[in-house]
Amino acid sequence: MTNLRTTATILLAAVLTLSGCKSNAPTPTPTTEPAQAAPTPVANAGSISGVIHFTGKPPARVKIDMSMDPACAMTAAENDAEQYIVANGKLANVYLYIKTGAPPSKAPAKTPPVVLDQKGCRYTPHVIALQQGGSVEFRNSDPTMHNIHTTPETGEGSIDVSQGPMGTAQTRQFQQPEQMLPVRCNNHPWMNAFLNVSATPFFAVSAADGSFTINGLPPGNYTLAAVHEKLGEQDIQITVAPSSAAKADFTYAMK
Repeated sequence: MTNLRTTATILLAAVLTLSGCKSNAPTPTPTTEPAQAAPTPVANAGSISGVIHFTGKPPARVKIDMSMDPACAMTAAENDAEQYIVANGKLANVYLYIKTGAPPSKAPAKTPPVVLDQKGCRYTPHVIALQQGGSVEFRNSDPTMHNIHTTPETGEGSIDVSQGPMGTAQTRQFQQPEQMLPVRCNNHPWMNAFLNVSATPFFAVSAADGSFTINGLPPGNYTLAAVHEKLGEQDIQITVAPSSAAKADFTYAMK
């Protein structure tokens, strides 16, 4: 009986000791600022639409030699340089974004990622855009090894990852605004694309016919910027009236 009492006393002391080790200090509050929510849709929102024009004769598209990789050489698709995609005097692959006039915000948490595929040993599409806080899903649809390498100018870290043939997609989030962030493949030096991260949800990339539309803009005055990978940036001032479509055209020419 004495031994049982002694054992019980020891166990009780251990429990009390462990209980005394628990901290009563409150849980530290995270110092990270919460992401701003996407702006609430405006009932009398307007839009901006327009066309990117190109004057003069664009450079001829250069056919890319992909013979260094047999898997690339077997592709049936033409692989030409994409710096200047001009059709009927209209310029594609121009990134448009609201530079001033709209407060910055983060993409909603469940926003689907933008897809950048590696197909036919080229990045498709050549120019993509997303809102800060959003993600890009990098895919490899080719039967060969590829690499994704970015070189951001902001403080955001670069990406340098490899993907096996038809391998698992890689998804990366982008928190800082960027314009024409280069994406390269270390394995195939001709492969290139450009990634744009907007500080607001108001952005677009011009289509093959040079057209673009930015919807959902609250009425107000804005600076609209257009950026091309080779021809640089142009800015214009524009006013969006309630429930109206503002027009904004840009014209590029060879420097």
